[in-house]
Amino acid sequence: MTSGSSGHSGASGAAESAESAAYWATGLVRIQPGEIALRGYPIEELIGRFSFVDVAWLMVRGELPTKAESRLLEAALTAAVDHGPQAPSIAAARMAATCGVGLNNAVATGVNLLGDVHGGAGQQCLEVLDDVLARAREGRPLSTAVEAVLAEHRYVPGFGHRFHPRDPRRDPLLELVEQARDDGVVAGDHLAAAEEIELHLAEKSTKPIPMNIDGATAVIYGELGFTPELARGLFVLSRSVGILAHAWEEQQAGTRIKGPVPRSVLADYTGPDLRHPPD
Repeated sequence: MTSGSSGHSGASGAAESAESAAYWATGLVRIQPGEIALRGYPIEELIGRFSFVDVAWLMVRGELPTKAESRLLEAALTAAVDHGPQAPSIAAARMAATCGVGLNNAVATGVNLLGDVHGGAGQQCLEVLDDVLARAREGRPLSTAVEAVLAEHRYVPGFGHRFHPRDPRRDPLLELVEQARDDGVVAGDHLAAAEEIELHLAEKSTKPIPMNIDGATAVIYGELGFTPELARGLFVLSRSVGILAHAWEEQQAGTRIKGPVPRSVLADYTGPDLRHPPD
């Protein structure tokens, strides 16, 4: 009786242990006492030999990038680091930093503002480019595919900029893509689709509507084989650096409870005139 109970208990314990091990099963990292391996690579063999960008690629893609791929990804991440406190995510992080919260809370405040409208254009642009290329693969000329896709979009993400007549990040990024295409690193299909969209928009407008940072980085992420969802995630990774720096700068200034406008500026009141409650 005792032996049987012991055997049952041992089997139950083994099953529970196996269930626990499978609960958070992951192909990303192997953790054992004295051992850390990322995607199968011992961490000590990555440290000092591969860059942060290399390891970021490894973690989301499963293999290490080539040097040329890493250079292109690094360019996209560098270009999107910051765009000043007029960006809502940056402003929110700076305000949070004056409210007595920790640096991690201030950074999280900024990151959590990166949504579909502010922060999602890169993903949306890559979705448009992928749609164009899918139609082109059906045998349509690229220009026809572009025209068909744009007819379905009132707003084309990744083109034009509310602040810059021509985004200064566009040209250096696209030059790197062109070089990578010529070197056989990438195919150049997303670049061709984006440039065709630029031409189409210019023909329909009284002024050029060039690619902005979201369009240029969408080209890079598409050429490198990242999905639209990961394109947004990589943008968030990049912009987190700027958010961190702004939150830290504001925290060091020692200002307390800094609002969205200077204290001397009061919001316009649009309600009813001053009145008194009835007796």
